[in-house]
Amino acid sequence: MKTLHDTLHRYVDAGKVPGAVALVARGDDVQVVTAGSVDVEGTAPMARDSIFRIASITKPITAAAVLMLVDEGRLALDEPVERWLPEVARPSVVRAPEAPVDDVVPADRPITVEDLLSFRAGWGFPDDFSLPAVQSLFTVQKDGRFPQDWPDHDTWLGLLAQVPMVSQPGQAWLYGTSSDLQGILVARVSGRTLPDFLAERIFEPLGMKDTAFEVPEAKRHRFTSAYAPSPDGSPQLADAPDGQWSRMPRFHSGGGGLVSTADDWLSFARLLLNAGEADGRRLLTPASVTRMITNHLTAGQRAAATLFLEGQGWGYGGQVDVTASAPWTVPGRYGWVGGTGTTAHLVPSTGTVAILMTQMAMESPTPTPLMRDFWSAVAAS
Repeated sequence: MKTLHDTLHRYVDAGKVPGAVALVARGDDVQVVTAGSVDVEGTAPMARDSIFRIASITKPITAAAVLMLVDEGRLALDEPVERWLPEVARPSVVRAPEAPVDDVVPADRPITVEDLLSFRAGWGFPDDFSLPAVQSLFTVQKDGRFPQDWPDHDTWLGLLAQVPMVSQPGQAWLYGTSSDLQGILVARVSGRTLPDFLAERIFEPLGMKDTAFEVPEAKRHRFTSAYAPSPDGSPQLADAPDGQWSRMPRFHSGGGGLVSTADDWLSFARLLLNAGEADGRRLLTPASVTRMITNHLTAGQRAAATLFLEGQGWGYGGQVDVTASAPWTVPGRYGWVGGTGTTAHLVPSTGTVAILMTQMAMESPTPTPLMRDFWSAVAAS
């Protein structure tokens, strides 16, 4: 842990991040390192229970919610989603990835629940952002780190339906859009809002008391400010504690809308490590957990998504390592990174959970040097 302590403080002292919380758990042994402050002004030291915008490490939680409905028989993995999402019942697909958005053909089959879970629905971001269909998608699938200005679910789905898909359902791994579709699917199938469903079925049973789509005033003293790198690399304020998360948004983003703490995400990770059971209560079947943390991509699909996956695989809601390409990549390791500067992974073979929370946004899908140094320190400890 000394290496991890030194790593975090080196980045804070250099002004790369205002602060950080790192948590490493191996069974009941939980070690936490904090560094820096909740904001650049240094108004309060970073603490173990500091609250962060967790961005895309929301995605595994949303996937688990979908699988709960599968376990209950309210959804099936091979079931077309058009029953619940009629807006996307007849999508068009560009004739070729580089084709203009008006050169389209019909989808050759319906989008299924499994397509959404595995990110092979047809909408999303490939390695090449310049493709016409991807540029069109950017007008609807805006920055998922700050989804508060998105329209309501129904309006957003109507707009998405007008954007042609980049690929036919099932053919390619495409980042992002599927998790927001999952969130809407959960709401419509359950008849609840996504915040209510997650609170009742996941957060409350797991004791995730600080995980939500908004931060009440009583907790804002623990809520960190969010930053993005300015041209010279220094932190530039992107959102304050009384900003976008001070109220419930119109769009409940299953892809990146949650705030949380390191300990809350640890509780979720332990649910997966324990095959879907928490405190004697079964929340997910072992079969669903296994599917969630197992790679579902072909070698060709992995090779076409190197910008995001760097050669690794994808389960449901998170990356799955399939090769030992770096000191921290262990076959079976599951988790993801968040564009606001967060990472969370678990290794089923060792029972290790590694979580890093920072307030500095990523500038690209490529993990930051701090993330890689954090993973390296965990692997070496």
